[in-house]
Amino acid sequence: MSVSDELERALLYPLADQLPAPGGSIELAPGVRWVRMALPFALDHINLWLLRDQVDGRNGWTVVDTCIDHPESRALWEQVFATQLDGLPVLRVIVTHMHPDHVGLAHWICDRWSTPGHECRLWMSATDYMSARYASQVVNSFGGERLADYFRSHGMAQADDLDQIRNRKNYYRSLVPDVPASFARLQDGQQVRIGGHGWRCISGFGHAPEHMALYCEALAVLISGDMVLPRISTNVSVYEMEPEADALSLFLDSLERYLPLPADTLVLPSHGKPFKGLHTRIQQLQDHHRDRLAEVMAAAQGRAVSAYDMLPVLFKRPLDLHQITFALGESVAHLHRLWYGGQLVRRRDPQGVWRFTPCAD
Repeated sequence: MSVSDELERALLYPLADQLPAPGGSIELAPGVRWVRMALPFALDHINLWLLRDQVDGRNGWTVVDTCIDHPESRALWEQVFATQLDGLPVLRVIVTHMHPDHVGLAHWICDRWSTPGHECRLWMSATDYMSARYASQVVNSFGGERLADYFRSHGMAQADDLDQIRNRKNYYRSLVPDVPASFARLQDGQQVRIGGHGWRCISGFGHAPEHMALYCEALAVLISGDMVLPRISTNVSVYEMEPEADALSLFLDSLERYLPLPADTLVLPSHGKPFKGLHTRIQQLQDHHRDRLAEVMAAAQGRAVSAYDMLPVLFKRPLDLHQITFALGESVAHLHRLWYGGQLVRRRDPQGVWRFTPCAD
């Protein structure tokens, strides 16, 4: 049994291996439906949620997260609209955070369901809304010379890899071509009334600028977004726009916000299957990062290391360039946690690469 299999056995999957059919849904709680769509990445799917709702006296649905904008996901949404909404409209779209698989089709769904008498509004945190708007409108979003220079400063030296990153000019915009021109702000602790129930916003940091999870006490359901995933650990990265960030500390601190929730909470993650065992999973994630930090410290003994040097320490499988861009950001996050914690010091070498060594006693 692999380590991941053993960890999964500690969680409860109420639906076992049952998954929604493409274009279909599964009801998980009264007025809560699960939709699943494929993604053309190594992380090959995303979970989306339909919440029965009433807004301004209109009966309908709230959509939580949207998938990337590509023809396949639009076609699947059309099937959902035709067969899963009981003939009712989409009234609003809630997005947990600004990553493309979550916000990519928000503009299309909002436009499609807006009428002269009711605007289908996007709801999300202000920080992530502004980040999505910026990334969808600027050239070289998630690519370009600045990102190549940043990766070079953390040890990436392969000219072909750096050229590919330098020439990746429209990555975000290809998946999120537009973002609605207006939005309604979600804030930590805010109670959003959906379908007669209060859903409390829980902000999270480290994975996205201001991620919003949603918890409904009446239903004992947590829409966790990407903050708590059942099988994989959430990507926690540092990138060139905030190069001195301590993203891993922000993420680990954010996990503590879910511990007061009841042990039998049904967790609806963005990837993987709905599960129970929230407190167990949080402990697993804390243990995972504790162990990875210990491995980084051990690897740094006796030599000055870069974030690129840490890739085989943190990731035991082969990585393609797409995966390396995420992995390198995560490697920086682990080194920065130790740097801010006073266990490592960092200095720039003559080639301009940041290198980390243990603090002298």
